[in-house]
Amino acid sequence: MRVLLLGGTGNLSAACAVELQRRGHEVLLLTRGRSPLPPGFEAVRADRHDPESMRRALEGRAVDVVVNFIGYDVPDVEVDHGLFAGRVRQYVFISSATVYAKPPPQLPIREDCPRGNPFWEYAQKKLACEQWLLARWQTERFPVTIVRPSHTYSERWIPNPVSSAGYAFAARLERGAAVWVPDRGDTPWTLTWAGDFAAGLAGLIGRDDVLGEDFHITSDEALPWTQIYREIGAAVGVEPVIVPVPTDFICTVCPEMTGPLKGDKAHPAVFDNSKLRRFVPEFRCSVPFREGIRRAVAWLRAHPEAQRLDTSPVDRVMDTVLQAWQARAGRST
Repeated sequence: MRVLLLGGTGNLSAACAVELQRRGHEVLLLTRGRSPLPPGFEAVRADRHDPESMRRALEGRAVDVVVNFIGYDVPDVEVDHGLFAGRVRQYVFISSATVYAKPPPQLPIREDCPRGNPFWEYAQKKLACEQWLLARWQTERFPVTIVRPSHTYSERWIPNPVSSAGYAFAARLERGAAVWVPDRGDTPWTLTWAGDFAAGLAGLIGRDDVLGEDFHITSDEALPWTQIYREIGAAVGVEPVIVPVPTDFICTVCPEMTGPLKGDKAHPAVFDNSKLRRFVPEFRCSVPFREGIRRAVAWLRAHPEAQRLDTSPVDRVMDTVLQAWQARAGRST
């Protein structure tokens, strides 16, 4: 099939592009031309936020499936509906597991669990996109499939609660700097290797029986945050200095962390993938975190140009919280 990826060079979408191509699909990547494409992929050059630019770029190009990795608000999917309704066999919207209710009323989380995240605008907008698209399915059979990743990572990401892109968190551990963990650090958290997610997504592509359906695609491995930190430490060869800090305190000191923590990483994230396996029985996550994080550390050490140390907020947020927590402890003694 001919598959157009809206976004195709990111942490998650790049792995999906590779997997779809490996399975024999013809993969096109939408790009503004600012980022280099992996070799072997056809570029569709257009501005995602300019409908006329999109129409011109797609003129004369027939595609079977569209996968949207960069839809963050209802106007984004409204544009896609105008472009692709009646023209494609399937439109896959990459949503987010953050749309589920927080704190989760039950574990493991299934697709029929309550949705609604009161803490994070990002999650609220993703859910609004889902609802808008599913309404189009109900009224006109716009061929949508909803897919929800949770916390994915790849060679370019070192997972942590602040910002996973790049090497900043691992570099902080390497130099012996302390890192805070929300609350006691015992919250179970699921991390999914991007290539494993890609295999699950690829199993849903081009199928009529998944239209109007929603799926999360995650690993079955859930680790407490303290263990995640220690696995990263082991990958870089250090024992991390971990300081437990209450989530409410972190969000008071750094309000920008309210969505990522209260709306996501401070709550348990354990998922039931049985619905996906009913449709894609062969789905398995083959890369445990212990292996994946070593791959990521090795790759980023070998590619310093991708480490993003100068642009990452990790050190700023970690230091701000730890300094405030230490000052509070000093006042209370």
